[in-house]
Formats: sequence, C-alpha cells, structure tokens
Amino acid sequence: MNADAVLENLGAMLLAGGIEVVDCSGTLGPDTPLLKLPPDFARDTPAIEIHRISEYDKDGPFWAWNWLKLGEHSGTHFDAPHHWITGKDYADGYTDTLPVQKLVAPVNVLDFSAECAVNPDFLLTIDDLKVWEGRHGAINAGEWVVLRSDWDKRADNAEAFLNANETGPHTPGPTAEVIAYLIDKGIVGWGNQCIGTDAGQAGGMTPPYPAHNLLHAANRYGLASLANLDKLPPKGAILIAAPLKIVNGTGSPIRALALVPKG
Repeated sequence: MNADAVLENLGAMLLAGGIEVVDCSGTLGPDTPLLKLPPDFARDTPAIEIHRISEYDKDGPFWAWNWLKLGEHSGTHFDAPHHWITGKDYADGYTDTLPVQKLVAPVNVLDFSAECAVNPDFLLTIDDLKVWEGRHGAINAGEWVVLRSDWDKRADNAEAFLNANETGPHTPGPTAEVIAYLIDKGIVGWGNQCIGTDAGQAGGMTPPYPAHNLLHAANRYGLASLANLDKLPPKGAILIAAPLKIVNGTGSPIRALALVPKG
C-alpha cells in the first residue's frame, strides 16, 4: 500500500470510528501538581495562573480569552534535550528547532501498574524490559516507550501524586541500564506518568537522574505526567507528542494524543 492510500485509509478509519483518539494528557490549571525542589537546591516551577482578559464584556465585547502564567515543564509536558545540561549543545535540542517528524511515532506501553501499586519506588529493570519484549515484541528504533504505572489516578491529589516525605519523593521510574538500553535501540523518547521522567529517588542513582541525564545527552525526548495509558495496548498505537514552538524552549506543556485501533 502506497503512502497516499495509507493516509486515505487512516482518514476513513478516523471518520468511521475505527480508530479511537485517546487523550494522554491531564488537565492544566492552578490545581495541577507541580514539581517541588528543595529551596536550598533550586527554584521551583511557578504556580499556574489563568487570568481572564475579557469575556463578552467592556474589555472585549464579542470574545473571550485568557492569559496564562506557567512554567515550560508544567502538567503533562515535553522535555527537550536543552532542558538538561547534558543536552545543552544540540542546535536542534530546543522546542523550536527539533525535527517534528520524530514526534509522531509508534508507542510501546510497558504495563507495570500492578508492581507500582505495591511499591511506589518501583524501578523498571533490564530483566523486566526483556520479559516484556519476549511477550509483546521488540522495541524498535524511532518509537516512543512509556511506563504505565497508573500514577495519573492520583493527579486529583497533589500530595498523593508527588508522594514525598522527609526522604524525598517516592514514585516509579527506570533504572539507568534501561535508559541506556533503549537509547541503544534508537528510541525517540521515554515517557512516565509521574511528575518527571525519572523515579522519585533517582537523584541517588549513577548517574543521577538517568532518564534526564542519558536521554538528553543522546538528543532524545522525555514525556512526563502522561495520563490514560491504561487505554492503550502494549503495541499498535501511535503517539503524537508535540510541544509548543517556543523560541529556545526547553520544554512545553502538551496535549499528547494516541491513535488506537478499535477491536
């Protein structure tokens, strides 16, 4: 089947309801959970603010619109390589310079939600990943890989979503070995359902924060605070994860969408 026929068939299936568009983003607003950093270490992301400019009134009689105050890495968001020091030298590592061809790709959904429900500090290992590939097929170059933890079910409660205590945040994520393995596979990027792409305790790993450190060193992308991954199959869906085209942007909130065949 040639490319024209593929796109024509895709359009027909979308119109006929043969393909479901799944929203993989959480809502973005003042109550959206945001990353909390130690005040002696770094500044936090500012609280999200939504301000009305007009709503069919004296400030705009026929239209409604708002202005926003938010950080690039708020809510369901995209991490560009320039977000991390290891990716700072890539000319195409900003949201306005990256190649958009890479942003629409098949997605591998690694379901370890049962393990994460028992252990919030669950770390995905190489053995876990290879067992998954044995069941569902190999992860291929140019594809997205995301960890399904069902952590998005906590998003209505910021305290439960961040899950932090005196020892820091406790949320699931990958080991450094997993990220290195996936980079060698040629993936386009890695995604998590938690506040960031790394596990909560990743600061103590070698290297620290391996998803950030290794992904962006390899000019790959990260996705955080994803939602509704329970509606996606292990393989067979297409993920569209496009950041805003912010000048010299290090990331952006996104409306991540997955195309999922019905039946």
